Amino acid sequence: MQRILLLLLITSNFLAAQNNTSYWQQHVDYTMEVDVDVENFQFKGAQKLIYTNNSPDTLNKVYYHLYYNAFQPGSEMDARLQSVVDPDNRMVNNIGTNENPKYESRIAKLRPSEIGYINIISLKQNGENVIYSVEGTILEVNLNSELKSGEKVTLEMLFEGQVPKLIRRAGRNSEDGIALSMSQWFPKMAEYDFEGWHTHPYIAREFHGVWGNFDVTIHIDKSYTIAATGYLQNPEEVGHGYTNKKVKHGKDEKLTWQFKAPNVHDFAWAADPEYVHDIRTTINGTKLHFFYKNKAYYKKAWKDLQPLTEQALNYFNENIGEYPYKQYSVIQGGDGGMEYAMCTLVAGGKTLGSIVGTVFHELAHSWFQQVLATNESKHPWMDEGFATYISELASDVLLKKKEGKPSDKNYEGYFYGVKNNMNEPLTTHSDRYKINTSYYIGSYTKGSMFLNQLNYIIGEENVKKTIKKYFQDFKFKHPTPNDFKRVAEKVSGIQLDWYLNEWIETSNTIDYAIAMVYNKEITLVRVGEIPMPMDVFVTYLDGTSENFYIPLRMMHGQKPTDATVLKDWTWAEQTYTFNVQKKIKSVQIDPSLIMADIQRNNNYFERKH
Repeated sequence: MQRILLLLLITSNFLAAQNNTSYWQQHVDYTMEVDVDVENFQFKGAQKLIYTNNSPDTLNKVYYHLYYNAFQPGSEMDARLQSVVDPDNRMVNNIGTNENPKYESRIAKLRPSEIGYINIISLKQNGENVIYSVEGTILEVNLNSELKSGEKVTLEMLFEGQVPKLIRRAGRNSEDGIALSMSQWFPKMAEYDFEGWHTHPYIAREFHGVWGNFDVTIHIDKSYTIAATGYLQNPEEVGHGYTNKKVKHGKDEKLTWQFKAPNVHDFAWAADPEYVHDIRTTINGTKLHFFYKNKAYYKKAWKDLQPLTEQALNYFNENIGEYPYKQYSVIQGGDGGMEYAMCTLVAGGKTLGSIVGTVFHELAHSWFQQVLATNESKHPWMDEGFATYISELASDVLLKKKEGKPSDKNYEGYFYGVKNNMNEPLTTHSDRYKINTSYYIGSYTKGSMFLNQLNYIIGEENVKKTIKKYFQDFKFKHPTPNDFKRVAEKVSGIQLDWYLNEWIETSNTIDYAIAMVYNKEITLVRVGEIPMPMDVFVTYLDGTSENFYIPLRMMHGQKPTDATVLKDWTWAEQTYTFNVQKKIKSVQIDPSLIMADIQRNNNYFERKH
């Protein structure tokens, strides 16, 4: 009996421990009202935030992001621009020459009327004033009373802000003439998850946010059209292309716009008095909104973009999973392209070719970032890399480019990075890369190659199934790299811990070579650090040929293949020898060129006589 009781006690403790470590995430409900002064590019806001602590922890503090504070002389973003050897050219002026560039931070030159800021006027917890402090782009709040697991707290804030001169993503008067690009504009609750608080300063990189519901009311000059995250609640009062009915505005100088956005982790908007607003409804009922400047030189490209955006949406629905919202907006604004909840800001558009690839990429983020929402500050390769991978496949199909092949441009970029010592581990925080070029090569190029090579390792069909199952299992859950790896393992039956470690967590490289071909014997050698399975194509002297496949023992499985399967190759052995049945004319390692072998000139042998 004592043994039975002891067993029951151990079991109950084990189950309790399991429950304590089970999945959870925080929740936010924002209600905000903002009054905008379009002449001075300033706004005043009131925010009511109901924060639900679903963590197993008791919280004594909370943190907010105040992103606009980065656009001030002396900010951390300014300091980074002045210290990094290759600053973003959108954020600096080159005061040197092309041969000898010398950069000057544009932020450092902002006048008081041009800077960005968010000032907190008051903040209350459940009706009582709280003590808080502002440290750059982070607001630290000491709660009056602790917030226990499962409890909610109501935080009410009055704030004011100034929209900065557009330098990066957010700001006023973009190069295209868009008046207001309002991203990162409100005091935003920082994410608290199983790793703790994520309170990184804003250095122009990426984001990590808490899912919740937004109810946002904006008062603005009635000549301005607003494009935003969420569903407009009062189209019959507003007009501006949101309804086919003729809307008469009153004598008030401002209109009131109300948007609601369910289950998102951000809210962005843009406004301009010269927006054209087009709506296209897809077959499955998703409304696509397009907002662009009413200029003749934008009209054709922005019209041609619309059916292609619908086709891209359908492609992603089919190849990733169903887009969970009923609206998506493509908005001219900002600089370059940047994804936000239910929308993207895209600059330019005088030609279709100048924006269609960007729109495909940003639209893909609606799955990999806005719905899956990995921590793109810590794992930008999962967001940027996966979006690059799937948007390039969409471009291949929809724009009639090559189909189903890895991007030569991506591989060339990676090889360039390796050659020039720019191959940093992808576990590096997005703000901490030594140089910006390393970040872009790592996050976009090497990140997309992670999936390209996965086709080589587990097979194309398994990769397609993995992406769909990953989205289905982890949408709205902030997945980690290990989550994706485990899905791929379950789908393929192949062990992939080695691949995640080598490709993501190290700067190791792949380099295989043909060491010797003698009569009917072939010897291969692993020169680089990263082990891989091998596809080998052999042509015989009689003109016939044969494909061989050498599994990697650590995989404990193999991809589907029609090739002749040989004995597995262990990681510890640097050479591998096998025999064929006929005399050899030529041998080629990885004829598909999907494996990122940094020295391909030693991958081919041909008998000269």
